[in-house]
Amino acid sequence: MGGKSAREYLEAIWERYRDVGRKYKKLILDEFCRVCGHHRKHAIRLLRARQRPARRRKASGRPPRFGAAERQVLTRIWLFGNRPCSRRLKSMLVSWLPFYEQRYARLEPSVREKLLGLSKNTIDRLLIPTRRRYGARGRSGTRPGTLLHNQIPIKTEHWTIAQPGFMQADTVAHCGSSLEGEFVWSLTFTDVFSGWTENRAVWNKGATGVREQLADIEQGLPFRLQGFHSDNGSEFLNHHLHRHYAERQLPIIQTRGRPRRGNDSAHVEQKNWTHVRQLLGYQRIDDPTLIPQINTLYRTWALFNNFFCTNLKLVAKEKIGSRYRKTYDEPKTPYQRLMDSGHLNEAEKTHLTELACNLNPFSLKNQIDHQQRQVLNMLR
Repeated sequence: MGGKSAREYLEAIWERYRDVGRKYKKLILDEFCRVCGHHRKHAIRLLRARQRPARRRKASGRPPRFGAAERQVLTRIWLFGNRPCSRRLKSMLVSWLPFYEQRYARLEPSVREKLLGLSKNTIDRLLIPTRRRYGARGRSGTRPGTLLHNQIPIKTEHWTIAQPGFMQADTVAHCGSSLEGEFVWSLTFTDVFSGWTENRAVWNKGATGVREQLADIEQGLPFRLQGFHSDNGSEFLNHHLHRHYAERQLPIIQTRGRPRRGNDSAHVEQKNWTHVRQLLGYQRIDDPTLIPQINTLYRTWALFNNFFCTNLKLVAKEKIGSRYRKTYDEPKTPYQRLMDSGHLNEAEKTHLTELACNLNPFSLKNQIDHQQRQVLNMLR
């Protein structure tokens, strides 16, 4: 008798077996074993299991301390904050909770107290279902420049920088699967000290267009530009940009990394995903009329990340055997790092404070989503 037939036969005799006495149970068992070929003990277990209701196993350990209310708040802030790690999310809760209450509802004092007292390991455990639900690299468009190699020195590390103003620059190609033809490039500009990052879109990364966008970024920086570091791409190693930084009353130090060594510009390289690809993906953008809309999106994106998204800075790195032990400081937003640096004058601090007081992370994220949909819809 096949498995399906045996199960059907078990269902048929179970009601008879349940309602009769011990004498007739023996006869039914004999029949069941003879028809299905079961051992007598196995047949008894099958009938008892069918007769006995399933019991819920009592959960062991202490009762859960955090419930659906805390998990919901964490999930919403984690998604709006671009899915930060638990350490960064823990530091963001203090500044995000007031805006959360404005958008959704006032939190119970006990829920707020629990959220502010969460450890990073507990945050990881609470977000496991969310990360499971929401959890190919592109082509490199950098082509080595042949100019100014003697005038622009190589710099391989930036660990000793203790003040804002020393920026790293990089470009990202929105070329799809082919670098042929003309298309949009994204320019990323990152401050090594604070992590303050600005992006702009440019057509074909020509020397003039890149210089104009860099000048536009410099005008909006909350600090004075002091140093400019890039890779060896021809969009950066050219006479136009070199004169732009060298021939001014306070010249800007211009340096470059080693060829094919992306770690020489690690601070800006890591922003290519979080500040460019997360917004525009890897598809090809070959319509120059989209550049104003993309730059509007980038300006809103910069406000959101610079004022409300924390980052980690490497404090020390020690080699132990074949491994490295890295030590990081407490997570802070670029805005907080600038305010705590002691290198901004009163006018710059006042400007940043007034700007921060008029911003709301949830409103900014809604603007970003709306502007992103507009750009992506025009690409279809």
